[in-house]
Amino acid sequence: MSERSPAPGGLALIESLVNTLDLGTGADALDTPEGRARLGLSLDDLADARDLRESLRAALLAHAGHPPHREVTDLGALLAAAPLYVAIDARDGSARLIPGAGAPLRARIAAAVADSLVAGTWTRLKACEDVTCHWAYYDRSPAGRARWCSMSVCGARAKMRRYRAKGR
Repeated sequence: MSERSPAPGGLALIESLVNTLDLGTGADALDTPEGRARLGLSLDDLADARDLRESLRAALLAHAGHPPHREVTDLGALLAAAPLYVAIDARDGSARLIPGAGAPLRARIAAAVADSLVAGTWTRLKACEDVTCHWAYYDRSPAGRARWCSMSVCGARAKMRRYRAKGR
């Protein structure tokens, strides 16, 4: 449960999807019509969205130097099937990958990953080190070495656990 501001650009979509599941309580926003509507999902999209969410979480854990939280589908394989198109800006000739009109979530995520790769921000999107959290957050620290979504919650818990372990 992050106190941080949302990730920049398309990474906010990825952060939002990953954070639809609260591992601490088990509450899944995708179980609600409002949660699905925020991501443009139907009931038929749920299995794919959940698979994509957990594959993204595994990638974000890797960005933070942690192993996957569980067995997941390869993120590259999931995104390889996403329908993307090259859009050229007529004014300056710049190009970017975009999802087609009415594109599924997978294509919107693939476009966001592509944009963040170009911007150099992809690896700044991470998952919290706390195994009961794994909340997605954007690491704005100068060195890019933040470990928790919230220093005052997950970071404080981790430090308290280490402190208590030393006292034993």
